Amino acid sequence: MEKSIARQISEFSVGLKFEDLPDEVINEVKRYMYDSIGCAYGGYHTKDLNIIRDIYMEMGGNGEATVLGFGDKLPAVNATLINSLMVRALDFNDIYWKDDPSHPSDIIPAAWAVGELVNANMKDVIVAIVLAYEFEQRLCLFAKPGVRERKWHHATLTQFVSPIVAGKLLGLTVDEMVHAIGISGCHNHTIGCPTAGKLTMMKNTVDPMAVQSGVFAALMAKKGYSGTERVFEGKEGFMDAFIGWDAKDESMKPTDMEGRDGISSWAWDIEALVSGLGDSYKIMECGMKAFPTEALTHTHLSCLLNAMISNDLEYSDIKEVRVTCFAQAYDILFDPTKYRPESRETADHSLPYCMAAAMVDKKITTDSFSDEKLKDPRIFEVIDKIKGEPSQEFEKMFPAKQPSRVVVTTNDGRTFEEYLEYPKGDPREPMTMD
Repeated sequence: MEKSIARQISEFSVGLKFEDLPDEVINEVKRYMYDSIGCAYGGYHTKDLNIIRDIYMEMGGNGEATVLGFGDKLPAVNATLINSLMVRALDFNDIYWKDDPSHPSDIIPAAWAVGELVNANMKDVIVAIVLAYEFEQRLCLFAKPGVRERKWHHATLTQFVSPIVAGKLLGLTVDEMVHAIGISGCHNHTIGCPTAGKLTMMKNTVDPMAVQSGVFAALMAKKGYSGTERVFEGKEGFMDAFIGWDAKDESMKPTDMEGRDGISSWAWDIEALVSGLGDSYKIMECGMKAFPTEALTHTHLSCLLNAMISNDLEYSDIKEVRVTCFAQAYDILFDPTKYRPESRETADHSLPYCMAAAMVDKKITTDSFSDEKLKDPRIFEVIDKIKGEPSQEFEKMFPAKQPSRVVVTTNDGRTFEEYLEYPKGDPREPMTMD
C-alpha cells in the first residue's frame, strides 16, 4: 500500500479539529466523560487501585497530573495508569463489542493526564477523546475473527490507540505520531488469560497498562524517538504475527484456523480501520452499562430480573433457571470456576454468580460483589440451579445482537420465559442522563 496504516491514521488524527465535530458527537463525549468520572469515584476505594496508587506515591516525581478523588499530583504517565484503573475497576464503564470487545473509556484518562500536563483547553481534550473512541472501535472491526477469538486480550488493540490520544494533545506532527504508534505497538500485545477462568486483579489492569504505555510512547516520540512505521502490515508486524496476512507483498492471506467460535478463516479488514474517516464517528455506536458486570451478562440479567420482578418471585421459589446464550458467551460466562468465585473479578464475570445475586436481591449493584456478599449463603443455595446452554442459532446473531432466553421454573411447577436481543445501554436503547 502507498501509505502505511499508521500514517493514514496519523494524518487524520493530526488534522482533526474541534470544528469538524457534529454537536451530537460532542454531546456523546460529555456523556462518556460523566460516566467515566462516576465509574472512577465508584472504584477509588478498591484494593487493586490503592496498591497501584501506593506504589506511585512512594516513587513520587513531578506533579504533572491529578489523581482523581485523591488530589495527588504525579507524573502524567503514572496518573494515567491510576485513573484508568479507577475507571475500569468496577467493570461498570462503557462497552463496544463487535469482532472484538473494548472499553474505550479506559483511554479517557490519557486525555485527562496529558491535557493537564500541557494545559490544554477542553476543546482539545474532547477531540482527543473522539480519537480514542474512533480508533479503539475501528480496531474492534479490524481482525476477522477478533483478537479475542485468537486468545489475545483487547488491550492488544488499545496499545495502538492511546499514543494517538496522548500524541494529539502533545501536538505531535504526523511523522511523530507514526513513531508513537510504532513504539507502543511493538511491545504491548496482551494474552487473553487475565479474563479467562479464575480472574485476578490483572483483569482490570492490563488495559490501563496499555493506556499508560501509549502515553509514554507519545512522550518518547515528542523527544525524537523512532518507532516502526509499518507496525501493522510490515514483516513480522501485527497482522503478519496474528496470521491472515502476507507481509511480503502486503496482501490478504486468509487462513483457516480453529478458535473458540470453531473453524474460521482468519483475515483482516483494512477498510474498516481506515476508510471513511470523518464521515461519521464511532462514538455514536458505543454503549454504556446498566450493571457493573461483564458485558455479555447484561441481556441475561435483564431477562431474569424481568421474570423475578414482574411475577413477584423470591429466590426461594426457584427450582431451576435455564439460560440459552450464544456460544462465545457460554465459553466466557459458564466456565466451571465461575460457580464458586473467590474474588470480585471472577464474580462479576460469572453469569451464575450474577444471576444468583440478582435472584436473592432482585438487583445488581456494586455491592453485589463486596467481600460480604461473596460469602452470602443464599447465593450459594441457588447458584447451582442456574444452567447454561450454548446456541449456534444465537451465535449467528452475534455481534449484531446479544440474544438471551431465560426460562425460570418454580418449585410449584410454573414456568416464566423472557427473551431479549440487546441490553439497556445499547445504542438502540441508550441510557438517559437521568
